[in-house]
Amino acid sequence: MKVITDLQEKMDISVGQRLFTCIDGKDIAIFNVDGEIYAIDDSCPHSGASLFRGTLLDGYMLKCPAHGLSFDIRSGCMKYGTGMAVRTYTSKLVDGEVVIDFSEIKNKEKRV
Repeated sequence: MKVITDLQEKMDISVGQRLFTCIDGKDIAIFNVDGEIYAIDDSCPHSGASLFRGTLLDGYMLKCPAHGLSFDIRSGCMKYGTGMAVRTYTSKLVDGEVVIDFSEIKNKEKRV
């Protein structure tokens, strides 16, 4: 699978892998979980830490490396509570390349 960034640079993101990229000035963390592509803002809504560096638990729960908050990469919602969410984007695989639709935000970021 490939990702096209705003620089038209192609990068591999195989099953089980993740990728950090900047697209149109947005830092994005992209995950391939069991062949499904998930794209989220890289910044934790609590502290701004890079979520790309977090630990992926139970398949879809991403634990922030700074303070341990966990977000579901499918929805952006916190594991416990509804106070914060990370922005998620509709993404899909088209002809072996990941396409991210920034006009379709699945969950707008929430900060406390």
